[in-house]
Amino acid sequence: MATVERKWSDEVLASDTVSKKDVVQFLQENAAPKFLQEQKLQGSLKNVTKTSKKDHLIIVYNELFEKNAFKGTDYDIPVEQVCHAVKQIAVSDKSQEVKEVGPPKFKKIVLKKGDKQNFPKKGDKVSCYYVGKLTDGTVFDSLQPGSKKKRIQALSFNVGKNHVIRGWDEALLTMSVGEKAEITIEPEWGYGKAGKPEAKIPPNATLVFEVELTRID
Repeated sequence: MATVERKWSDEVLASDTVSKKDVVQFLQENAAPKFLQEQKLQGSLKNVTKTSKKDHLIIVYNELFEKNAFKGTDYDIPVEQVCHAVKQIAVSDKSQEVKEVGPPKFKKIVLKKGDKQNFPKKGDKVSCYYVGKLTDGTVFDSLQPGSKKKRIQALSFNVGKNHVIRGWDEALLTMSVGEKAEITIEPEWGYGKAGKPEAKIPPNATLVFEVELTRID
């Protein structure tokens, strides 16, 4: 496949000159099916455009070039082939752990960039401020810094040790100190079928958090 040239700069992408539909159409025409599946951008142009956010599409557009995830590249492996390979591993070696396949159970949109140098590792103690919402905008939990006169201590825990829901554990490992992100977590990596009645989180709820990683100890 011939090299695909960048069609828009970041500045043009962020402007009103380029619509969500333009970006979705470019991605669907040029990206490998595997990449589109990972980013949940498969489906009709109309539906994908309607359900996507412009900020997320810009991130995906840049990742397409960073990962060279175009049609006809090494990234372009049929999904059926990947599934078949996983089944073969399971049959040939029962003792070998088969990792989860399919898209991750969370999406992250960076709202404020971190230092891109200090990323937590599993077991590290991290400190965070956050706001937790349901998809209808209902806030079910919040912890914010407060004012200069009355500073509120951040939430601290050891990441990757199941001290919080899995969506948090997985997402925080991708963040650097100072980063603030919107993290949308599917029920499987949230509170699942049970929900959390005491926090007014219903069963099978998709959760939306704004999380700021303030430090790693």
